[in-house]
Amino acid sequence: MLELGDTQAAATDLIKDGTDASFMKDVIEASQEVPVIVDFWAQWCGPCKTLGPAIEQAVTNAKGRVKLVKIDVDANQAYAGQLQVQSIPTVYAFYQGRPVDGFQGALPPSQVNEFVTKIAALAGEGEDDGLGAAIEAAEQMLDEGAAADAAETFAAILQEDPNNATAYAGLVRAYLALGDVDQAEAILNGAPAEISTDPALEAVHAQITLAKEAANAGPVAELEAAVEAAPDDHQARFDLATALHANGKVQEAVDQLLELFRRDREWNDGAAKTQLFKIFDALEAKDPIVLNGRRKLSSMIFA
Repeated sequence: MLELGDTQAAATDLIKDGTDASFMKDVIEASQEVPVIVDFWAQWCGPCKTLGPAIEQAVTNAKGRVKLVKIDVDANQAYAGQLQVQSIPTVYAFYQGRPVDGFQGALPPSQVNEFVTKIAALAGEGEDDGLGAAIEAAEQMLDEGAAADAAETFAAILQEDPNNATAYAGLVRAYLALGDVDQAEAILNGAPAEISTDPALEAVHAQITLAKEAANAGPVAELEAAVEAAPDDHQARFDLATALHANGKVQEAVDQLLELFRRDREWNDGAAKTQLFKIFDALEAKDPIVLNGRRKLSSMIFA
């Protein structure tokens, strides 16, 4: 049973007042675990006083599946400016380090509840015990290199639960492990529409795209020499990152893309950032490469 102090601490962690100084920790980093809603408000704003309590209640009702950070724009203008907050209240939702949804103005409580419920669902629900155990077994097969066995297991799970996004994603990854990119893509394209935007399927979509790019990757040594000879040759650096990723050097690929973004974030319509998100989406959200990479990218974006 929670003591009073424990209850207050849990509530403080769930709903807190944020600042520009704490934004990276409270929003960007925290959203790697669960979605974080940011409410930009001010003391003088009448609609804010209506919206604020409604969001707090909806977040409380979500029981830890989403967090809320409230930022007074009069005292903290940096991130409000970066996110182009032009009127208040303005609400942004972040998940895995980036904004995913939002709205402006005060909404009725019913619409606030719908918004919070939708954002909380981004982190997914727990699996049925039986299917969860089967999925865990199939994942272990994949880890041990038994991709064909894993594919059979994931396919059997989908016979029981055709809308299981985790099993669909696992089946796609199994075929990628078998080197059959075309079949992996065909399976992904055949996923039911209602789960097509599930984060697990978006992740394997990124993996398929990266696998296709890997087929055209150049020799790492030659590309490294080209970048060393001409550090501002952005295409060579981008190609080097692609080749590094194709050779399993994911951290090195991320480092090259971050350097490219630092040198020219607008090059080729922001190709460095797009490619970074592709790599991040293809990995587990808690992977250190993702956590550190997103943190460094966010620091440059919001600098």
